[in-house]
Amino acid sequence: MTLLYLEDFTPGRTFTTRSLTVTQDDIIAFATQFDPQPFHLDPEAATATFFHGLAASGWHTVALTMRLLIGSEMSPAGGLIGAGVDELSWLRPVRPGDTLRADSEILEARQSRSRSTQGLIKARVVTLNQNEDPVQRFVTNLVVQTRPLQPE
Repeated sequence: MTLLYLEDFTPGRTFTTRSLTVTQDDIIAFATQFDPQPFHLDPEAATATFFHGLAASGWHTVALTMRLLIGSEMSPAGGLIGAGVDELSWLRPVRPGDTLRADSEILEARQSRSRSTQGLIKARVVTLNQNEDPVQRFVTNLVVQTRPLQPE
């Protein structure tokens, strides 16, 4: 995997992650610890809820997307260091058996005004299921290192 620097993140550049499949056990385990609501915990009880069946927590979907981004080709030197999220939308539920991937597009890249060794990028990240349906979308701001100066 090639580490990328600020100079490599040009607006319009896109990245696609590998995919992963979400299981019922994954959904219930995450919900048990972090979002214990019936539509995330109990497949039978979930049928009588807003979701009409078991659905992953939105926060689980965020965590899964982060997992997909780590180790993807969008790999800034120094790691994925978040500086905030401007927008976050959950567009449809993630269900047991869904296979997710994330597509990212660089929207902006700029040098830091106060730190010459880093900059900020803004990227739109869309998480899609196996049917190419978007399940989540967010715009994130990341701190990225600039390319080290080469000795002359």
